[in-house]
Amino acid sequence: MTVEDDILKVARERLALEATAITDLLPQLDASFVDAVSLILSSSGKVFIGGSGTSGTVARRMAHIFSVTGTPAVSFSPMDSLHGASGAITADDVVLMISKGGASDEVLQAARIARSRGARVIALSGSHATPLAREADHSVAVSVDSATELGGVIATGITIAQAAWGDALAEVLMRTRGYTWKEFMSTHPAGAVGKIEDLPEDLPPLERPRAWVAPRGGEEPVPCEK
Repeated sequence: MTVEDDILKVARERLALEATAITDLLPQLDASFVDAVSLILSSSGKVFIGGSGTSGTVARRMAHIFSVTGTPAVSFSPMDSLHGASGAITADDVVLMISKGGASDEVLQAARIARSRGARVIALSGSHATPLAREADHSVAVSVDSATELGGVIATGITIAQAAWGDALAEVLMRTRGYTWKEFMSTHPAGAVGKIEDLPEDLPPLERPRAWVAPRGGEEPVPCEK
């Protein structure tokens, strides 16, 4: 076996592990995903998406994909939100917090501030038992086998899974909103995409799920089923 063979072997093994991180998501998609769709569709504001470290990178990508597909979204830094940036969040908004462990201080504080301002908070973390999940209005759990993480430490597999989960959510939201390719092109005139003349058929629409029911005045927020 040559040096080139060794290199390609390692690279292919890494890709196979990360492919597994996505396929393992399939059985994890459940009613909590549908409830997240309902909560976002029930909001009249924007979706603020935040996370720290690699989750922050996922948040930036996810916010872009959401905006491109018809769901106005903004990425934000949980740490910056503790220095005044949380003032951008209103009661009309939904805040999606991404954190594998769901225990980072700045993430928890940012979630508390968002809820105190009347926004709904969705936790995307490793389980429904994380501190973030308990702090949020609604919890979605996405986990991966530790083997998909480089050395079992670096967040490689989980970020791939989180991003794929966001892509699935973006498509569902796009279809339930009936967002067309013509609307898409109105915000994407640049690059190779902006030069496309023959647009694809609009995606088949999806019926909206049951509406998120907001609590009556003075009551604590009621989370969707976990």
